Amino acid sequence: MPIGMSDFATQARSTTAALRALFPETPLQRNDHLSARYGAEIWLKREDLSPVRSYKLRGAFNAMRKVRALNPGQGAFVCASAGNHAQGVAFACRHFGVQGTIFMPVTTPQQKIDKTRVFGGDQVTIQLTGDYFDQTLAAAQAFCSEKGAHFLSPFDDPDVIEGQASVAVEMLSQLGRAPDLVILPVGGGGLSSGVTGYLREVAPATDYRFVEPLGVPA
Repeated sequence: MPIGMSDFATQARSTTAALRALFPETPLQRNDHLSARYGAEIWLKREDLSPVRSYKLRGAFNAMRKVRALNPGQGAFVCASAGNHAQGVAFACRHFGVQGTIFMPVTTPQQKIDKTRVFGGDQVTIQLTGDYFDQTLAAAQAFCSEKGAHFLSPFDDPDVIEGQASVAVEMLSQLGRAPDLVILPVGGGGLSSGVTGYLREVAPATDYRFVEPLGVPA
């Protein structure tokens, strides 16, 4: 282990290497318009160019990988999601050849349902239940208890957080130096926990700003 490298940082690098079996690193692109507007070198990590157009695939893949390493016989996974996490879990289920049951609220847009089904193929079953996410989540967790499946949280899971940290591993490698400031969206906190957890070990001088929608703050 390199000097100063924590177990979390080491695992984040290992996870990033494992992800290459799933998809290449997403680009880090300098944005000329924003750089000129704010008088700074502004770079965008293009997670919209991942196979499911979201970083959520990283955490889902890593959590599933870790569970199967400890229990190779575990072939059933469950999640509750209205969109990006569902698509990430579906993609990972198809990759590992395991069965996934994805619970989505009945109000989920048809486009997200269709994409989840395409990414998972025959490996996933979609259950539409609950008018609100809390109802959907309760149904998913009850199903897990009944069937002995493994529940994949969208953010509240150390392995998911470790998977999201791969964004920072790639970003630092691509930039070639520590960024002065990283701006992160915050919902459940999985991405921000993973990125800050890694960079605080390997780039302690980096500062952060966390943002969330004004109309629906987490």
